[in-house]
Amino acid sequence: MQTRSRVEKIALKNSGFKFKYEPEKVGVIVVDNFPVLGKITALRFLEWVQDNPNGVISLPTGKTPEFFIKEVQSFLNNWDRADIQKELKQNGLDISHRPDLSGLQFVQIDEFYPINPGQHNSFYHYVNKYYVDSLGLDPDKALLIDCTKIGLPFNMSLSDVWPDDCVDITLRYRQTGDEQEKLQKQVLENVDQWCVEYEQKIRELGGIGFFLGGIGPDGHIGFNISGSDLHSTTRLTPTNYETQAAAAIDLGGIEVSKKRLVITIGLATITYNPDCVVIIIAAGEAKAGIVADAIQKPQHIHYPATVLHQLPNARFFITGGAAKLLQARNYEIIQKSPDITDEQVENIVVDLSLERNRPIARLTKEDFEANQLASLLLKKRSENKEQVTKLVEERLIKKIEAGIQIQKNKTFLHTEPHHDDIMLGYLPYIVRHIREHSNYHQFATLTSGFTAVTNHFMLNLLQSLREYLRKGVFDKRFRQGYFLPENVVARNRDVWQYLDGVAANSEYMRMIGQLRRFVRNLVELYDIKNIEDLKTKVANLIQYFKQQYPGKKDSKLIQQLKGRCREWEADCVWGYLGWHSESVHHLRLGFYKGDIFTEEPTVERDVTPILNLLKKIQPDIVSVALDPEASGPDTHYKVLQAMSEALKIYEKVTRRSDLEILGYRNVWYRFHPSEADIFVPVSLNMFALQDSSFKNAFISQRDAPFPSYEYDGPFSDLAQRIQVEQYQMLKTCLGRQFFYEHSSALIRATRGMVFLKSMNLNEFYQRSRDLKKSTENL
Repeated sequence: MQTRSRVEKIALKNSGFKFKYEPEKVGVIVVDNFPVLGKITALRFLEWVQDNPNGVISLPTGKTPEFFIKEVQSFLNNWDRADIQKELKQNGLDISHRPDLSGLQFVQIDEFYPINPGQHNSFYHYVNKYYVDSLGLDPDKALLIDCTKIGLPFNMSLSDVWPDDCVDITLRYRQTGDEQEKLQKQVLENVDQWCVEYEQKIRELGGIGFFLGGIGPDGHIGFNISGSDLHSTTRLTPTNYETQAAAAIDLGGIEVSKKRLVITIGLATITYNPDCVVIIIAAGEAKAGIVADAIQKPQHIHYPATVLHQLPNARFFITGGAAKLLQARNYEIIQKSPDITDEQVENIVVDLSLERNRPIARLTKEDFEANQLASLLLKKRSENKEQVTKLVEERLIKKIEAGIQIQKNKTFLHTEPHHDDIMLGYLPYIVRHIREHSNYHQFATLTSGFTAVTNHFMLNLLQSLREYLRKGVFDKRFRQGYFLPENVVARNRDVWQYLDGVAANSEYMRMIGQLRRFVRNLVELYDIKNIEDLKTKVANLIQYFKQQYPGKKDSKLIQQLKGRCREWEADCVWGYLGWHSESVHHLRLGFYKGDIFTEEPTVERDVTPILNLLKKIQPDIVSVALDPEASGPDTHYKVLQAMSEALKIYEKVTRRSDLEILGYRNVWYRFHPSEADIFVPVSLNMFALQDSSFKNAFISQRDAPFPSYEYDGPFSDLAQRIQVEQYQMLKTCLGRQFFYEHSSALIRATRGMVFLKSMNLNEFYQRSRDLKKSTENL
């Protein structure tokens, strides 16, 4: 089956792939990058609207549709411009009439429950702001989910019914206890009835005609999580951990999102209209696994998106990274290539070794022939099986040898988007190079990181400070000028005091160090001159955080205060290794504002501070977080854009082309062994240091308020798990004897591995060559 859409036909031709391959069960269109994904989706949407001006649409919330929304707005606002007309025509649209979206019926896909629709982090607020208002939809033709209008008795609020925002759905089936439970049971039944009626309204419209959605880490569509009934309809339902972790940033922390239920349309709601055009968009290599399952697996409740296989007009629009695990497409890429590179050989053979759970040296010719890619490899390479396996073994061993070598007389500039990215990514490498005293190290965090600090954390800190102020603990130091911003010695003493407390296992000593820095931050940000003004400010801030709902965007000063708490933590973690605060640079790049759609970096605001730091430090080695586009926090990719541009300017100005760029990844995405070229051994001692330094320094993250969807716990635990998995991969590939019987005690002590990618500037620019194409401001 092929597509009838003009937009899809052109996009398909540009992709170089067919619409569908075996074993794919739904059509796929692959594009270059995330912004292009948004543009193609916008074009297909506008094409559908031209053909269905009174149709029923359902559009997603969150970060996924960022470029879709921007492109739809751009096309509609600039429809008559000559360059836009040309682009529209080239992509298959009828340019004779501008689409009118006012006739469309809009269906909201889902919503948290309970949540006030006035909160900026409610989906009700999102769809009104970005769809109804921005795209010119008719609000009278919109089916929306306003929790304050669902099932509440007269003159009662959500907080009257659910005072702690926690909904006990067992009330559906059990008898009630007190009067509050009777009220809750009544409201719960009313919400369930409302869901039935919402479903009926959608069906009376003929069902959804155009559905656009993302796909969650567990494969969820809407809030139809893994395990959902493929015949499900609109309902109030709990979510799973993966979905709660993904929602934590919107709701103000995992403890908040764990309490929330959701109202969502069902999988049968989406598929009710057999002619529905369904487009699922996915970007980045981190989505490759779940995308492959959704496209290639047979229909199963484990993979909710497989329900779309029954719809002839269902599509996946995905980037090349998200398509990485689609078997037939990978085969075609390699088959059409003039040759197979050594890196590709390594990738295929390592995967074969892991698939067979057999060391590379023991792989047989039959193993190769039974694997489609491995069989193709032997046909396209001149070497025989023995030579190929030897090549890969030698490459892996060479990378381990590179990981135990120590650089000397080098200046390192370690950079990170957030304050814990470096230590979670490659702390063992840093520790070994710090022990070589001829090296010089500087650390730079590029954003403020305030979104990772919860209101609950700030409230507890302020309440602790209030008690210490009542006791007069800081009065003398305040009078002595200890907290003046220019007192660098005292700033360092904050760190040493705290670390003395860690060593002494003294909560009091730790708290004194932490509160000293907190007072210093308050004095600096609010220009506080005396202790009484400080007490007043603390009292006001306590009231502020008591009144704020979790996830609400803070004022600029509050953002800065939260960011200073993260900066204190970074000072502490590098203080662990003996570095003063002057060696830790906090650039606070301006694009980072806590908005749902992060601004693109600009040269003047975001690149210049990095460039100035490069000029000051004059490094030999610069580390960068090398997450692929859309495969980690959006901030990582934006920082990478700014870093790339700053290095280009620095090279041009200084004529220094000899810098080494050290790419790392951490808990958000991993290198395949073939992608990295340095494998750093990690011992049990190093794991202990990594764990203790994270949990003692990053106190705002100790309880993992914004965790990974992969692990419910602190990031240091997840980092260790990843490093152990990487070691186990190499142990499988090389055989346990390589490690257990190695002549080096360092290798014998290895229980984890850190993967790094070393590049010269040209290689780094080549790797990030699409960065500038993806942004308008650099």
